[in-house]
Amino acid sequence: MPISLRSDFDASQLRALAKKTKDGLQARRLLALAAIYEGASRTEAARIGGVTLQIVRDWVLKFNAQGPEGLIDRKPPGQPSRLTDHHRSALAAIIESGPIPAVHGVVRWRLVDLDLPSH
Repeated sequence: MPISLRSDFDASQLRALAKKTKDGLQARRLLALAAIYEGASRTEAARIGGVTLQIVRDWVLKFNAQGPEGLIDRKPPGQPSRLTDHHRSALAAIIESGPIPAVHGVVRWRLVDLDLPSH
């Protein structure tokens, strides 16, 4: 049995939100869920959204837990920084003071000397 959608929204509300949002992916998800509110099958909602049934199920879970905001893609948090504030301060001081040629073998810092990505 499919997971029910939350009862504090209906199809017309989701369609109105889809029309207002500037996030195309959220709009597509809202429209797929609006179709379910109107009685469409999950298979039909998956076709509207251009996804699989599993993805529609994931959308329903996110929508039920967080409302329409749950259908917005968020940037993943990524790896936590390996440097502490103390490390950052020490690195900044080293960079600002410049290299010691006899110790570091260079007269000015380059990205490769600091082992930083060069993008």
